[in-house]
Formats: sequence, C-alpha cells, structure tokens
Amino acid sequence: MAGALFSPSLLPFSKPFHSKLRSSIHVTCSSSSQNEALPPSGFKAPEAKPYSVRPDKQWDIFTATLPLFFRAGNGLNVLGYKATLVKPEEIPSDQYALKVGENKLRETSKLGPRPEKPIEIYEFESCPYCRKVREMLSILDLDVLFYPCPQNGPNFRPKVLNMGGKMQFPYMVDPNTGVAMYESDNIIKYLADNYGDGSVPLMLSLGFITTITTIFALLPRIGKGMKYSPAKLPAEPLEIWAFEASPFCKIVREVLVELELPHLLHCIARGSPKRQEFFKKNGHFQVPYLEDPNTGVKMFESPEIIEYLRATYSL
Repeated sequence: MAGALFSPSLLPFSKPFHSKLRSSIHVTCSSSSQNEALPPSGFKAPEAKPYSVRPDKQWDIFTATLPLFFRAGNGLNVLGYKATLVKPEEIPSDQYALKVGENKLRETSKLGPRPEKPIEIYEFESCPYCRKVREMLSILDLDVLFYPCPQNGPNFRPKVLNMGGKMQFPYMVDPNTGVAMYESDNIIKYLADNYGDGSVPLMLSLGFITTITTIFALLPRIGKGMKYSPAKLPAEPLEIWAFEASPFCKIVREVLVELELPHLLHCIARGSPKRQEFFKKNGHFQVPYLEDPNTGVKMFESPEIIEYLRATYSL
C-alpha cells in the first residue's frame, strides 16, 4: 500500500502535537492501564557525565555500537553535512562546537523544508524496515512523534490496523499533508521529496544490500525493543533528544518501545542546527536527554533514564 488518506479522528491522541510545542495531548486508548505517573520515591536526576559508560552497561553500549559498522554510519550525519577544523577563537564559547585537540569542528548542513508538525511513525526498534526509516528521519533532521508497536502491544498496533487496514510496520502519518502510508522504501522516498533534496542516500538505495545490512545491524541486539512489557500509558508523550546512530540513544529507545511509551523524538545527528538550540538550553551537549511532562523529570544518562522509565511506568 503506497499511500492512503489520513483521518485525524483515528489517531490515538485527541489533539494534534505541534512542533516545538508540548501542548495538551492526552491519551485516549483504553486497552492498557493509564494511571497518574509518579517518579520513584526520592528520585533525583543524575549529573551528566559526558563520554563515560557505566560499568554494568559496557556490553550494551558495545553491542549497540556494532550496527554503525554494518550500516556504514548511516544516520550519523544530517543532509548536506560538512565539517571543517578551525581555530578555537573562530567559534564563540556560546556556540556549540566539538573540540578536536587544540581546534574546534565547524559543522554545517543543507536541510530541506521543515514540517510544521512532527511526522508520526508507528514502528518498533527490532524491525529492519523500521530502522531504514529511522535512519532517513535522522538524516533529514526531522522531529518525529513515535508510537511504539512492540509485539503484543495493546494500544498502537490495533490503531495501525484501524487506520491502514493491515498490521504492517513501519506506518507513517504526515499531519502536514494528510498522507499516510506503509512500505519503508515508499516512506523514505516521500520524506526525501517533501523534506529533503529529493535524493535517497546511498545506504538506503541499494535494494537487497540495504535490507541485508539492516538485518545484520539488528543481530547484536536481537530481541531488544521487540516485545511488549506491561506498562502504564502516559497522559502525554515523553520527549527525547536523540539520533539513530548513537548507541546510548538506542538502548533507551529499546525500553521506550518495550513499554509502549509514545515519545516525541528530536533528531539531533551531527550537523543538526538543533544542537545549538540544545547547547543554549542546557549549557552543554549530550544525548540522550529526556523530558517527561507527566512527572516534570528532566535528565541525562542512558542507564539512569532506563531505570527511571521502568520504575515509573512498568506494571
């Protein structure tokens, strides 16, 4: 199915989610428990620890890094990415820049049109066809409202069947154009035409090679982000800053999917202008970064984010 008309009345949230605006979205699904979310007793957000890996997460980070090699780093950089080493004084201290030895890295991009509202994707982490679409979203630097659809998930899998007529993933809804569609290659081409420069990146245009390398990329984390773990459905989507190629972001996304927690993901790969916005807001750059409007929690550090999600939403 290449495309279908979009009906807002079929969406699982009662109001649209506008880009850069956390508005009053409320979950209307009733098939899973929806209770008031409370952070764990005595919870305190951890201090950010850039470039560190907690010892008990070293294996997870190692296996979550391997997909980068199978996919040749696809999704690491945004469209039109360019990087130049410059002297430190050429980039003011209030501007985001990666330090490389005694120099700084000036990164630029050439992005396409920006949608007013986030693209909406129904998918799950361990699906190779879903990964292809997530890589494209990262390359195009798009904000995405993800509705996780793990196996046996009671909320969003049935919605896909109701909206499109079949249980197939990924499924995209674009509230900016009224277009909805299945088929990863069709979605990628649609996104390239509407929010890119019309071209599909090489690693997403190699047919069988693209598919097989994407399958290989999932093997080190096989089974992660696949099956539903009973959880409370939040009143509002969580918000996360992340990008597909980051192993630290990947292990958090796996848990978001398993708990079937809808989340607005701000793609922020290398070259993204949103890195400067993030740097200005937080004083430094590190991902993943989570904001939960249901509890008011804001936090860095992937291991602690995972523990927070399980403690707050698992049943």
